[in-house]
Amino acid sequence: MITWLREKYLDLLGSIYIYNEHRGYTALDRVLEAVRQRSPDDTQFIAAIEQHRADERKHYVMFRRWFELRGTMPLSVDRTFGHIDRFIEIMFRTPIDSLDTQAIVEDDRLFERLCRVISLTEQRGYQQVEILLANRFVKSDPALVRIFEVIKRDEPSHWAPYDRWLKDHAKRDPKWWERLVDSFIHSELLIVKLPILFLNPLVKRRRDWSDDGETDPDRYQVKSGLAKV
Repeated sequence: MITWLREKYLDLLGSIYIYNEHRGYTALDRVLEAVRQRSPDDTQFIAAIEQHRADERKHYVMFRRWFELRGTMPLSVDRTFGHIDRFIEIMFRTPIDSLDTQAIVEDDRLFERLCRVISLTEQRGYQQVEILLANRFVKSDPALVRIFEVIKRDEPSHWAPYDRWLKDHAKRDPKWWERLVDSFIHSELLIVKLPILFLNPLVKRRRDWSDDGETDPDRYQVKSGLAKV
């Protein structure tokens, strides 16, 4: 029974993470598009976002390799289990895929809001990884431990450039209600959505990988390389 629970838990965990990592690096392509139009001369900020995007892609590849070594595909989860998806939907009242990039380019308030959302999401991710590295099921899988150690190492550099932009442009820090939204999304996933997914026997596995068909998905991986599981 314990073995079944462990395998089920790790399967769900990996499936949610691989979805979020893929969503992360593809969404950052939109952010890069906006920043390059807004601030083409801010090469430091652009380079930091490119590295963030490269790390998210790297994490996705590590989880893909983890599933390949297990001989199975991830469960088919969607934006219901995406932290950044829910945050964007609440803060911008639209799904990520419908986010108006041009409006963000032209409106400082929208870009400022986007920076706070990304920063809070990345900080939440770091906190969650610390918890998972102490989880006995995760600790029983050395490959998964290595993946989360890499994520923990990378994560602080992910929120730093957005915080720096807010500070450099005299923008405010997140307010209590924005932090409350972040906490609500996290609690909703843990308390409501994860148990439902755990108990749902009808959840199917993906038939393909999320990055199948993408053109040059590793274009920002030159400096960082791909970590191996």
